[in-house]
Amino acid sequence: MHSPRPHRQKLRVVLTRRLPLPVEARMAEQFDLVARDTDERLTQEELLAAMRGADVLVPTLTDHINAAMLAEAGNRLQLIANYGAGIDHIDILAARQRGVLVTNTPGVVTEDTADMTLALILAVTRRIPEGLAEMQAGRWRGWSPTAHLGGRLGGRHLGILGMGRIGQAVARRANAFGMHVHYHNRRRLPSEIESALNATWWENLDQMLRRVDIVSVNAPHTPSTYHLLNARRLKMLRPTAVVVNTSRGEVIDENALTRMLRAGEIAGAGLDVFEHGHEINPRLRQLPNVVLLPHMGSATVEGRIEMGEKVIFNIRTFADGYPPPDLIVPSML
Repeated sequence: MHSPRPHRQKLRVVLTRRLPLPVEARMAEQFDLVARDTDERLTQEELLAAMRGADVLVPTLTDHINAAMLAEAGNRLQLIANYGAGIDHIDILAARQRGVLVTNTPGVVTEDTADMTLALILAVTRRIPEGLAEMQAGRWRGWSPTAHLGGRLGGRHLGILGMGRIGQAVARRANAFGMHVHYHNRRRLPSEIESALNATWWENLDQMLRRVDIVSVNAPHTPSTYHLLNARRLKMLRPTAVVVNTSRGEVIDENALTRMLRAGEIAGAGLDVFEHGHEINPRLRQLPNVVLLPHMGSATVEGRIEMGEKVIFNIRTFADGYPPPDLIVPSML
């Protein structure tokens, strides 16, 4: 690790997107901050220029930093302090090979994302968007005992794909709704955590999918999770099943999911993330049994500011000559 820097020599910190004003103000106090005037996504050329002019780059999930860009970034860049927990948009191994450290902001968005997961489950199973559309269009003609019939959450079997911080937070909420919690994870949780969450572990994902009413995707995007819910596995779900994804769109084969939703082979879906970023399959938009959100899972004022505080602490620790607390190392991938 490098030696501590004199306090008078501020690190040049370059932002790729606008951050909440309190976060930018705190950064400007401590670093030589280069902020954005607008919140437009940088082109690859603009991103490369930002990397060349920074001691510390603060990117977001919309900034894709590959090995070729790192090779052209020059020697000034020392730290990539990612604003967000996900790091699949950064080539971590290439960064380490060039001596560039990478940090993220884990744990901050856990509760917010879990809240949104339950919101999507409720929205789809209780047909909330359909009712909202009817009210906004002025089509409602009064209560009817057979109108807008959804399903009760209590007693349903929820299968959680990925039982990290967010998956466990979803399980706690599901328990409060009286749901039966199942999960598939690379590693089984300790028995005391399983007991506290009333959760049943399935080593075989296929077996779990055949038994659940709702699937919640809470796994990161890695080579091993790409299209983990492919066409073959989606066909294992019951026709009454619901799929919810607040993690990474690449975990689901979006075309296969769309085909099955259109054919009535899956009852509904709630999606906050998509396989191709903001380029969403247009057929998904036409389905009344699908709730689409613009990646809002972690979008709370409190969460965004806490993410900024973690970024600042990582940069500050690095500037003082110590390993940042949220340092990503290849063995974590």
